[in-house]
Amino acid sequence: MVNRRTTRRYEMSLPVIVRGPVDKEAASLTGKTRDISSRGVYFTVDNKLSTGTRLDLTMILPAEVTGGTEVFIRATGRVIRVDTRSENGDQKVDVAAILERYEIIRNEAAME
Repeated sequence: MVNRRTTRRYEMSLPVIVRGPVDKEAASLTGKTRDISSRGVYFTVDNKLSTGTRLDLTMILPAEVTGGTEVFIRATGRVIRVDTRSENGDQKVDVAAILERYEIIRNEAAME
């Protein structure tokens, strides 16, 4: 398999809120990132998403990481790969998404 990554990925387990259509309805899911770069993110959720699905993501950098207050990364993107696996009897879904746009928000207004 050829590695096509053009930017460095960082292994980070961050809380992520995913908003996008799930089962033909808009839904909000929570999960954890596994790695992140300036152009993409790989995260785990409990619900299946489809390749091509457009997403709104909010990732939370805790104060311990930023050295101050929580920082929120709001992003829009698109699912490019979905991997399903079982973990302790539960089905988990690993999702690779391309980030098309993102902004960094340094205050509590990010969760509104």
